[in-house]
Amino acid sequence: MSKKKTKKQSPDSEIKNEIEDNSVEIEKSTELVENKNEKDDTLVSFIDPKELNHLIDEDLQGQQVKGKKHYFVHFFLILLLLVSCAFFGLQLWNKNSSILAILSTSFLTVFTILFVVISITYQRKNKVLIFFSGMLLLGYFLLEMNSLSIFQTSIVTTSIPNFQGKTLTDAVKWANKNNISIHQEYEYNDMISEYQIIGQNIKEGTSIKDVKEITFSISEGPNPAKEIIVPNMVSWDSERVIRYVKDNYLSNVEVEFVESDQAKDTVISQSTSGNLKRNDELKITFSYGEELGFEEVTLIDLTKKSKFEIEFYFKQHQLRYDFEYDFSNKVKRGFAVKQSVDAGTVIPINDTRVVVTISKGKKVIVPDLTTMSLDEITEWAISKKVKLNFHDQYDDNKEKNKVISAEFAKDEVIEQGTVVNITISKGPLKMPKFKSINDFYSWANQYNIHYEEEHEFNDNIAPGEVISYSYKTGEAIKNNDTIIVKISDGEKKTVPNVVGLSKSEAIAKMEKAGIAYHFIYKNSNDISKDKVISQSIRSGSEISSGASLTITLSNGKADKANNNSKSEDTNKNNENSNENKVEEAPPQQPVVEEEKCTKCTITGIKGIISSNISDGYQAVADALTSEIKSQCPGIKVSILSDDTTGRRSGTFISGFNGGNTDSCSTVSIVLAK
Repeated sequence: MSKKKTKKQSPDSEIKNEIEDNSVEIEKSTELVENKNEKDDTLVSFIDPKELNHLIDEDLQGQQVKGKKHYFVHFFLILLLLVSCAFFGLQLWNKNSSILAILSTSFLTVFTILFVVISITYQRKNKVLIFFSGMLLLGYFLLEMNSLSIFQTSIVTTSIPNFQGKTLTDAVKWANKNNISIHQEYEYNDMISEYQIIGQNIKEGTSIKDVKEITFSISEGPNPAKEIIVPNMVSWDSERVIRYVKDNYLSNVEVEFVESDQAKDTVISQSTSGNLKRNDELKITFSYGEELGFEEVTLIDLTKKSKFEIEFYFKQHQLRYDFEYDFSNKVKRGFAVKQSVDAGTVIPINDTRVVVTISKGKKVIVPDLTTMSLDEITEWAISKKVKLNFHDQYDDNKEKNKVISAEFAKDEVIEQGTVVNITISKGPLKMPKFKSINDFYSWANQYNIHYEEEHEFNDNIAPGEVISYSYKTGEAIKNNDTIIVKISDGEKKTVPNVVGLSKSEAIAKMEKAGIAYHFIYKNSNDISKDKVISQSIRSGSEISSGASLTITLSNGKADKANNNSKSEDTNKNNENSNENKVEEAPPQQPVVEEEKCTKCTITGIKGIISSNISDGYQAVADALTSEIKSQCPGIKVSILSDDTTGRRSGTFISGFNGGNTDSCSTVSIVLAK
């Protein structure tokens, strides 16, 4: 009897024990048989115990392999299953997917599901073949997902692609995705169809990192003003002439038919040949033979023929005609829509007038462009064959790339080929950081920013430099708001009184006050030489440390001898004027002696302009001249006008707008006239 087990054994142990028990029984049986046949000297052995044990071990190993788990392979197969389901979902979501593509994807997904289930449940020691088969299937799914347009649109390009030959729609979508502004320039091109891109101002492959805007050249089709070489067409037949006119886009050809002994419908003469523009006038005379040969004509169907072909037909058959123009949704622009006399009607020559209606193309009804995205506007323009001209400006009320305004309102009717101006928002204008006040002026003028200047004394900031702006760097500027610029007048100085002092005393007093100065001389009968007659700024006034004071010194009494000599010389000059002989006066002692050029800082120019601009150019010019000379005595001011800008009279255009200069300089300012 077997003992009661106190510990549960594993199935493998139980099997091994059972086999060992059987082995013992077999050994006993073998011994009995051997003993029984011992007399016959014959040893009968049914099974070798060692061989049996070897077979038992192999059987145990086979059972252990059968239960082995391939975790990595199974995980990969589950991943493959998820990818196949994701691919099927993307194919359904993609608007560009065809029915055939969806069906093929669904069959492939079902196949993948079966493949994964069978591979996981299949009991085999080596699953390498299954793994590599799954890798091939996974690679196929990834390649197909990459080809989907829905997946491609999520890829952000890092370099500028080549848009030549593509539509403006493609360019706008790319530019919006990469936060790049675009501009369009339309130009004629014989090789590239209308509304397709001819070229771009930034080369293909350029990194988009530093690209803020890009300009595309859009084809307007063949150039009507292009110069071509027109051959001598004398003796050409009418069909050849018509074909040449069409192929070379000639737009101003007149034909006449006259009686001639030349062959019918052949060219007798032409007004000119050689280098001509396509829209230059070209007159071609054809022959209708020695006599007309008919008095009436059976009218043909003129619809869908070009205006040139129709006019040629009427003149060829001596028929009277007129043209009218109307929109048509079916007939191309420039071709006939209908005729007043039906085809097949017999009409006498030079009698009935036939009216032919020429198509203006499809009637274009403008939608509400201000509610549309840039992509939608571009697609609409291309489909309606109108041209777009985008402008951008900052606007704190409109998000970036939203339409601020459009040239044409909703439901207005326009023709194909019309240029539509669209203003796009660049978002709110943010206050940049400026290196100098001149940089600020340039920026403000570029974007038509309103600003005002305020001046105040400051011990730490040099005269003419900016103390602060009313907007901080990076802060959004509201539409039509005014930026207040505080400009330093430097350290505050109080002007002393130097009138009546000697030159040396005046110098000492000015040096002590820390005020720049220079001297001029003037004759005086009352004040002795080198005494101060006057000063340009009255005493007690508070001025900037950069301002300069003009001090007038007495040069003493005028020299009478010099004055008499000057008078006599003047009389002599008058007497000898008829003989063109002029005697120069002897050099006179200079009455003005100036020190070296003095430095000065001019401020407040923009404020002077803004406060006087309501009175126009002349008022601004006068105010500027007076103010600049008061801040820098001795300086020369030249105010120039420009009447080509179309800007308000008195507006600053270019030139000197403040800063450091000196009394010997000449400053020029250009104002709008």
